[in-house]
Amino acid sequence: MVQLPPDLLNPLMWILALPLSGAAFLAVVPRWRQAAWLNVLISLGTFLASLALFSHRPEPGNLLFIDDFNIYLVVLTAFVGFTTAMFSAAYINRESKSKRLSPKHLRFYHAMYQAFLFTMLLALTANNIGVMWVAVEAATLTTVLMVSLYRTREAIEAAWKYFILCSVGIGLALFGTILVYLAAQPVMGDGAPAMAWTLMIKRASLFQPELMSLAFAFLLVGYGTKVGLAPLHAWLPDAHAEGPTPISAVLSGLLLNVALYAILRFKMLMAVNPQALQPGPLMIGMGCSSIFIAAFMLYRRGDIKRLFAYSSVEHMGIMTFAFGMGGPLANFAGLLHMTMHSLVKSAIFFAVGLITQATGTKRIADIRGLTASQPLLGWCFVVGVLAIAGLPPMGIFMSEFLVVSSTFERNPLLAVPVMLGLLVTFGALILRMTGMAFGEPSPLPGLDIGKRPSAFTYSVGMLPMGAHLLLALAAGIYLPEPLVVWFQSVAKMLG
Repeated sequence: MVQLPPDLLNPLMWILALPLSGAAFLAVVPRWRQAAWLNVLISLGTFLASLALFSHRPEPGNLLFIDDFNIYLVVLTAFVGFTTAMFSAAYINRESKSKRLSPKHLRFYHAMYQAFLFTMLLALTANNIGVMWVAVEAATLTTVLMVSLYRTREAIEAAWKYFILCSVGIGLALFGTILVYLAAQPVMGDGAPAMAWTLMIKRASLFQPELMSLAFAFLLVGYGTKVGLAPLHAWLPDAHAEGPTPISAVLSGLLLNVALYAILRFKMLMAVNPQALQPGPLMIGMGCSSIFIAAFMLYRRGDIKRLFAYSSVEHMGIMTFAFGMGGPLANFAGLLHMTMHSLVKSAIFFAVGLITQATGTKRIADIRGLTASQPLLGWCFVVGVLAIAGLPPMGIFMSEFLVVSSTFERNPLLAVPVMLGLLVTFGALILRMTGMAFGEPSPLPGLDIGKRPSAFTYSVGMLPMGAHLLLALAAGIYLPEPLVVWFQSVAKMLG
């Protein structure tokens, strides 16, 4: 009987090899239409390989590992990556007909999409703080190229702002990473062992607390820039507004999670070192500032993509606040919110992509009566906005309820500003959604009806959107026992 090499049975190898090799292959595929559907197939293979982690978890190595914390985030990233690739195939097809993108740019887009997935999955599975930093930096570079895809003045400006601000943040994160290594070196020795999560967490209580405290301040600001926490969020609205809509979906739904994951890994090291700075108050402060700044900025947005970009700032603030509070219930709420936000926000950007293609505009004032002109798309958009605003019975309502209730239990005064921020956000989103979804449709003068999405584009775009919203609804009604056990296990790890 033929035995396969052990590496071929390791799902972690396939999870990383498929998008990396796929990026190289898609870069040379001559026809962009073929590249679009190959992108979908490669993403599907990555998602199926991630599911295999539940039945076969590989032993940790010097560079890569899988534990209770990152296994579900890997599956979530691969799933949203697959559904967004499906949406991209149809969305980019319509963009090609509008002559906004050349065949060369279209092929480049799909290759960079797989490179982007690879960098995020590498960051999530890295067992080395240096490798994780490199992966997050590589994710920045790939998304910069995709944000500037349309090559307009606004797109180039947004890409440069993204590159400059996030590079400064990543530079600060590198300095923090070096400080963590210096704090660990006297205990762990030189080389890779002093940078491996699985080894560091066992002896982090012995690390130099002064260096660890200084390191976490740099890490929170550095990776916090990538998370989009206020006041470090200036790159995020421009990047969402000017890049292709599918990239907005994975930026909000996935990349922000990866940066927050990096902060939480370092928070775990801080939690077991009682003499070091406690990260909770810093995270609570940045979380509250993000919630409030985003909540009030939502009222002044005139661009539909910028509107939901600021919504992402608010929701990342909620997660950071929850993890800053700490404890089993608040950490559970943060993990649930991370998952629900990924599903719902990506679904909203799918809807936004179809809406902007149908109406020919991103201006909120020019989008009216969607439920009358396009009932299915309009009502899905309404459900998505109600979900992201925290209305029951969607999953985000449950996670926000747990955040507020756990805060009331431990510090009632902190719960008041959080509830106020959530109410202000709810009002802004409902106000904007009402104008766009209801009332008399107002078609734009001179809009070419031929530029509206075809039936195929429409159906392919609606499928992943519907799947995400149904999953968010199901989670709000009933959480499967394995998922609850996973959240509880990770909540304990986070401290």
